[in-house]
Amino acid sequence: MRKSLYLYIIIVVVLMNVFTYVWYSKQLEFEQQQHQKYVTKTKDSLLVNYNNMIDANYFSLLYNDNAKQYLENYDTAQLVPMITDKLMELNNNPEGNTLLPYGILNDKKFVINKVLVLNHRWIIADFSDGKMWGEVLIKYFVEKDNSISFERIDSLLYQPKADKEN
Repeated sequence: MRKSLYLYIIIVVVLMNVFTYVWYSKQLEFEQQQHQKYVTKTKDSLLVNYNNMIDANYFSLLYNDNAKQYLENYDTAQLVPMITDKLMELNNNPEGNTLLPYGILNDKKFVINKVLVLNHRWIIADFSDGKMWGEVLIKYFVEKDNSISFERIDSLLYQPKADKEN
């Protein structure tokens, strides 16, 4: 009887080991599949974001080869911050930025907030006085002495949104 009891115990232990091995191997396969799905999904989302970034930067001096070729004597990576800084310096005027046609409205001056250098000739900028917002298209010139001059092409001021009453 002891022999048969030991035999049954050994058989049960072997079966438990087999089932445990099978369960863990299936669990490992499942986790590997989940990880692979996650990696694939992450790569896809990174690719989508990369393509969106490329599309968004299509109109930017830093990625426009034709404009870079026109400005071959300049390092565009240094030129863009220099142009942006010069444009932002015009915000220091007490009457508001001189490139903006709106001056002071509601006792607040309009200043440029964001700038995108489109190519070797144009800039688009966002401006506001804190309540009203607009955009301006600016033509710029880089002179031989590395000075930069600006000329407003056109601008627009968005209509302020009506305050909602509850």
